Amino acid sequence: MAGGARDDLAEKMAGEVALSDDPGATLRKWRTDFDVAQTELADELDVSPSVVSDYESGRRDNPGIGVVRRLVVALLDIDENRGGDHIRQHARVLSAGFDSDVVHDLREYSANVGVERVYDAIDAEELFRGSQDTVAGHTVINSIAAITRLSSDEFYQLYGQSTNRALVFTNVTRGESPLVALRVVSPTPNAVILHGLEDEAVWEHAQDLARIDDFSLAITDIELEDLLGGLRELP
Repeated sequence: MAGGARDDLAEKMAGEVALSDDPGATLRKWRTDFDVAQTELADELDVSPSVVSDYESGRRDNPGIGVVRRLVVALLDIDENRGGDHIRQHARVLSAGFDSDVVHDLREYSANVGVERVYDAIDAEELFRGSQDTVAGHTVINSIAAITRLSSDEFYQLYGQSTNRALVFTNVTRGESPLVALRVVSPTPNAVILHGLEDEAVWEHAQDLARIDDFSLAITDIELEDLLGGLRELP
């Protein structure tokens, strides 16, 4: 694993924990983001699982920089031993200039994947089918953060290597804002998935925009961690 990418990510992780108002919750966020169980992290640190649990719950005093460093290094070591997928994913987001609170995940697939397979992975319901029925990657975006903080050029960078992908917008209440924002970006992605709402809450013009701009549109309301986990199981 390239030292630069790992080092940059380690610095970001440690900085987030050190500056957090709730360091334990931030540690837990990174552990779950890396799909590492408390027992696995404890084994890597050669401590009991209760020690990890105590830090994450706040039952122990806020961890010092030495403890934070050990925890971060352990998570990165576990991921490298598994092949380094999460380090590479975060490196792509960081290299694109995005914060993790804007882009939760950005990934290219090894081959085209049918949109039905993507929907199955995240329990999504299709509302409209565009003319393209495959994607070659996904980007999971905090819709409010993206709309309020990104320029149109930066918004386009969310496509990664290609518009042949699914854009998943989280933190959605109706879907109006992200779908309108997409209208200023050309071309549009092959698929858009709105996360966090049910069918009756979808903006009434959502399917019309999907039809006009020719992208598949779907919704899902599963937990964010489950959504990210499902997408990461795709090839």
